[in-house]
Amino acid sequence: MTKRLCEKPHTQNGFNWEYVRAFLAVARTGRLTAAAARMQTDHATVSRRINDLERDLDTTLFVRSPRGYALTEQGERFQETAEGMEKLAQQAMDRVGGLDSALTGTVRIGAPEGFGSYFLAPRLGGLIDDHPGFNVELVSGPGLYSLSKREADIVVTISRPTEGRLVVRKLIDFELGLFASREYLANNVEISSAADLVHHRFVGYISDLLYTPELDYIQDVHPGIDTTIESNNLVTQVAAVLAGAGLCILPSFIAHSRSELAPVLADEIRLNRSFWLVTHNDMRELERIKVTAKFLVEQVKQNTKLFTLPKTQ
Repeated sequence: MTKRLCEKPHTQNGFNWEYVRAFLAVARTGRLTAAAARMQTDHATVSRRINDLERDLDTTLFVRSPRGYALTEQGERFQETAEGMEKLAQQAMDRVGGLDSALTGTVRIGAPEGFGSYFLAPRLGGLIDDHPGFNVELVSGPGLYSLSKREADIVVTISRPTEGRLVVRKLIDFELGLFASREYLANNVEISSAADLVHHRFVGYISDLLYTPELDYIQDVHPGIDTTIESNNLVTQVAAVLAGAGLCILPSFIAHSRSELAPVLADEIRLNRSFWLVTHNDMRELERIKVTAKFLVEQVKQNTKLFTLPKTQ
């Protein structure tokens, strides 16, 4: 009989770190398939590791249901221990890697789609140029990213977090204004005051899909405005405006990047918001996190003019 190789040692003789990784992946995603994708393995392997961990700990860590995996009370307590182990493992890897002058590893940045697509993405090559062994993942879209679930290592957000074990700093204040394509303005009724806006089409967000109240600014421009084209994605809104679909409130850093856009009532309509840089307290001292955060801060400082609206002629 061929002896089956066992992937784990008995807990009396040692502790299998892969079981802890599987536990954390399931705890953060709530599903075996999502956890398996994150760990680059199959769901059967993840399930086996969870079952073995529960057997070794002699407790139930998850409640299984068709909706997914939910932590039990014991699971919630174990998560604190597991995240502490994860932090120590990451610090150990970081310190050993620090013996080499080259920075390696992966960092995932979560950012709003406008900031991620128009400001950050064109500049990430500079980070890789400085650290050729480094890998950067940019998650850019309309939504919030959980640091506690490790959906991102660093998050740029326009809504300041108030809960959780997070390190938060203001990245920069920025302005938004009203814009349209030059073609649209040439072919439609002239806009000489805010009262004229009610005669024009507007592109904006889908109100019931707003993921943060800071994006609910259409009524700050004029109470009589109705959006006729809506999207939950700012990049999509920009594409519609460039094609002549109507007027839209856009951040200054997008307006600077597209010469086809013309400001509308630039002296009257100027909105203000802020970007915040957020990391998890457990990750803040990792070298790849510190290097990436420093890069983001430096890029913003070097391009502060992009975060204010273009001056009118």
